[in-house]
Amino acid sequence: MQQASHPIVILGGGFAGLFTALHLSQQNDSHPIILIEQCDRFSFKPLLYELLSGELHSKQVYPRYKELLAGSKIGFVQDTVQSIDLHQRRVNTTSGQVFDYSNLVLALGSKTTYFNTTGGTEHAMPFTSGEQAITLRKHLRHRLHQAIQTPSPERRHLLLTVAVIGAGPAGIELVCTLADLLPIWYDELGGDGREIRIVLVNRSREILKGDVNSYLRCTVQRAMKNRVIPVDFLFDAAVTKITSDGVEYRQNDQTHMLQAGTIAWTAGTAPNPLLMELPVSQNRGRLLVKPTLQLPDFPEVFAAGDCATESDHPQPPTAQVAYQQGIAIAQNLKRIKENKPTIPVQIQMRGTLMKLGLNEGVANLFNKVQIKGQPGHLIREGTYLQLLPNFAHNRKVTSEWLTDELFQRHRPVTYMQLGQTPWLSGIATAAAALILATPLVWRAAQPMQFQQNLMWTGVPTLLDHLIPPSR
Repeated sequence: MQQASHPIVILGGGFAGLFTALHLSQQNDSHPIILIEQCDRFSFKPLLYELLSGELHSKQVYPRYKELLAGSKIGFVQDTVQSIDLHQRRVNTTSGQVFDYSNLVLALGSKTTYFNTTGGTEHAMPFTSGEQAITLRKHLRHRLHQAIQTPSPERRHLLLTVAVIGAGPAGIELVCTLADLLPIWYDELGGDGREIRIVLVNRSREILKGDVNSYLRCTVQRAMKNRVIPVDFLFDAAVTKITSDGVEYRQNDQTHMLQAGTIAWTAGTAPNPLLMELPVSQNRGRLLVKPTLQLPDFPEVFAAGDCATESDHPQPPTAQVAYQQGIAIAQNLKRIKENKPTIPVQIQMRGTLMKLGLNEGVANLFNKVQIKGQPGHLIREGTYLQLLPNFAHNRKVTSEWLTDELFQRHRPVTYMQLGQTPWLSGIATAAAALILATPLVWRAAQPMQFQQNLMWTGVPTLLDHLIPPSR
């Protein structure tokens, strides 16, 4: 059966799917490309905390697909995938549309899972999309307005308590953001920010357990205690039930209740259930792929991001991995059209980035150098904004962000409240971060070349005194 006339169909508009589509579109090829995604906006997940806080606005990190894809040759279809027939090379959607494909890219991502926790779906608020970030912001604002009008201390305490379930990166970044943000929001309403309580609830005692960021554990623990209000920890707590006003949990063989007006859930995700129906090998719901990201029994199909894994070299489900996978899939699809063999995907891990409060972060460059505080924050946001899809959008958003950083515009709080100086501090911090980051990145990535080329300047010795290299 001749498939050449059929389009390349991409399922899912997250990092892996969107960047596959964009890089395919940039190739000098007229082959049709169809991107199917159920949402109308792209959620830049690493920066959802900035969307929640107002440090960045929705057009920057929650743009519409039609705006991102304008001028490209990508056909965007907003629809939900109903079924995938790998043998017939066919995709069906809930609206009744049928798409036959020459090649398929599976990038359906993952779904929030509550692990069958009673009341989780009804009362816990997930945090994986721009829509959910905006919903959480409105909910928190409403709780603060309720609290300021409540004479009862007990009721006010409940309204001002936020429980975040899950001590992975998402939970930690969320509690750090809220512990800085909510006291300031409440102060602006005339309340006492010290009444705010942020509680991080975790099943084990270990934060970042099994995560690629686990070596940042000490840095993270210090940061959570050093917020506008310190984050409270509730560890070894197995959540058994969630209600409209609290979290029930088991700890030391006893049942307890944490009263909270807001419960945010960051405790886990599960692969898209559609993948479980496919006749291919899987590992905990993730499709097993070859080093080329192709399905072994269906080489015309690629899979990437949260829904795929390779047995010998598994990669963490992070934005930087999915971004590189998208580029690699586009290159391999081009090789297929040119009748060339596909090549294994080489993922370069460049370190990790975490948000640890308003205007504070940590950039762990190449897992060798940690840059903390405001310089870490600037490196983190600058790095992520450079990953924004679509060059024109990327350039516009990055220039807006840099202007806001330099002139301290569009901030959710006053800088004096955070103990920071305004305009001049922004310029000094941005300049210091840029000046410091460049040689640090070079030293971390290519230590021998860095030492040989810059020894005469004294820069290596200076940096060794300021920030000793990791051994």
